[in-house]
Amino acid sequence: QVQLVESGGGLVQPGGSLRLSCASSGSIFSIRAMGWYRQAPGKQRELVARINNGGTTYYAYSVKGRFTISRDSAKNTVYLQMNSLKPEDTATYYCKADARWGLSDSWGQGTQVTVSS
Repeated sequence: QVQLVESGGGLVQPGGSLRLSCASSGSIFSIRAMGWYRQAPGKQRELVARINNGGTTYYAYSVKGRFTISRDSAKNTVYLQMNSLKPEDTATYYCKADARWGLSDSWGQGTQVTVSS
């Protein structure tokens, strides 16, 4: 079992930046990839960015060039640096750990990001 705790959300003006953090604990060895998802009111949860154990990254088209996913293995933490934020980036952001060996994936509790003037 992996436990995930997100932090770093908040209110920011359009064009501003935020950095989200996702600290993991528990069965870290069972993680094969980490991802950031977001869900806006009335919309489906969507994948924003993902990084696997080999360091390969993926970004949704809507955030490419603005968001950067990274990790600090020593701290068991994954980050999402969000720059040039837009009102349409407003959502609850969730961290997810993809598990190996058919084990269950894990989700964090979510952190709210609001982009508004």
